[in-house]
Amino acid sequence: MYNLLTIAEASKLIGVSPDTIRRWDKKGLIRAQRSELNYRLFNVDEIKRIHNKILGKSEENNYEILRSGKKTKHKVIELFAGAGGTALGFEHAGLQHELLNEYDQNAVNTLKKNRPGWKIINDDVRNINFKGIQADIVEGGFPCQAFSHAGKKLGFEDIRGTMFFEFARCVDEVRPKIAMGENVKGLLTHDGGKTLESIVQILQSIGYKVAHRVLKSQYFDVPQKRERLVILAVRDDLDLPLLFPKEKDYIVSLRSALKDCPQSIGQQYPRKKREIMERIPAGGYWKDLPEGLQREYMGASYGMPGGKTGMARRLSWDEPSLTLTCAPAQKQTERCHPEETRPLTVREYARIQTFPDEWEFTGSVHAQYKQIGNAVPTNLGYHMGRCMIAMLDNKPDLATMDMASPIAKA
Repeated sequence: MYNLLTIAEASKLIGVSPDTIRRWDKKGLIRAQRSELNYRLFNVDEIKRIHNKILGKSEENNYEILRSGKKTKHKVIELFAGAGGTALGFEHAGLQHELLNEYDQNAVNTLKKNRPGWKIINDDVRNINFKGIQADIVEGGFPCQAFSHAGKKLGFEDIRGTMFFEFARCVDEVRPKIAMGENVKGLLTHDGGKTLESIVQILQSIGYKVAHRVLKSQYFDVPQKRERLVILAVRDDLDLPLLFPKEKDYIVSLRSALKDCPQSIGQQYPRKKREIMERIPAGGYWKDLPEGLQREYMGASYGMPGGKTGMARRLSWDEPSLTLTCAPAQKQTERCHPEETRPLTVREYARIQTFPDEWEFTGSVHAQYKQIGNAVPTNLGYHMGRCMIAMLDNKPDLATMDMASPIAKA
C-alpha cells in the first residue's frame, strides 16, 4: 500500500515547499491521486525519489532497454511501421513478425539495415491484399485523418480513403485475435471526440470488443514525457482480457538515459541563436532571458497568449525529456542539451526513444531525426507487447497489468 499524504503533509515530511511539489506534479514528475473527498494525495516514496534525483543524491541508473529473453509463437502484422520503434519493442517482448509495411523509403532502409530477416513491404498500404495472411495481432499507428462521424452511416464506406480505413480493412481481412492501434493523445478530442467514437464503432462493427487508454511514456521506462493513445480490440468470439500496462512508480531521468551516449551527427545552432541559448539555464526557456532579449527572440509571439514553454527551451538533467519532435531545433519546440549549447544529437534522440545503440538509422540527418521523432518508444512497445502476449495466453499478470472493460456498443 502506498503511503499517501496531502501536499502539506508531504511537504513537512520531505522538507520541500508545497509549491515545489505542485511544480513536480505539473511537470509530470509525480502523480497526484484523488481521495474520496477530492483531496490531492501524493505517494511519499515517489516524492523522495524525485527529491533525491534533483539533489544529486541518487546513484541509481535505471535506464534500460527492456528485453524479455523469451520468444513466443505469436505473429504480428505491423502497418505504418516507421523506423521500427513498436516493432522492436514487440520483438523484445517475445513476439514474431509476419509482415511489416512502410511507405517512407528512408524508414524502410532503416528496417532492412537492422533486421534483414523481416519481411518488409515498401508500398502504399492501399495496394496490399491481406487476405490469406495469418497473424495473431495486427498493429498500426495510422495517421489521424478526419472523417465524418455521421456520414451516411455506411460503416466502412464512411471512412474509405482514410488511413484508418486501411488499418480496419487489414483487420477485417486477416481476422487477428487482437488489433492494436496507436495515435497521438489529441485523437481523444479530435472533432469533439467524434473521430475516436467512429473508430471504436467501426472496429465493433467488424466484430471486435474495444477499449482505449492514454499511456504516459515517462511511467513506462522511457526518459520522455510522451503520451500515446492506445486502442486495443479483441475478436468477439474469443474470451480474452483487454490488458494495459500499469504505470511504474518511478521515472527515468535524462541524465540516466544519456550516460555514456555514443557521439553522433546532429544539427548545430547558427551563431545568433547559440548566443541566445547560452543564456538559458538547464530546465529553463525564453522567460529566463532579459526582457529586451525576450522581445527580440520571440518577435510577434511575445505578446500572444499561452506559456510558449517550448521556445528557447533547454532540457533538464533530472527530468525526462519533453516529447521529441521531428527536429530538435524548431523554434516552437526547442530541445537543447541540458549542459552543452546545441540541439540533441541523433544518438541522443535514439536513447530518449529507447532504441538500442546498435540500431542504425539511414538517410540524411533530417531524415534520421524525423524517423526517431515519429517513432513509438521501444520500451513502451515492449510493455504493450507483454500485455498482448498475456492476452493471447489468457494469463494476465495483475501485478503489472490492468484489465479494461470493453466500450459498450452504441
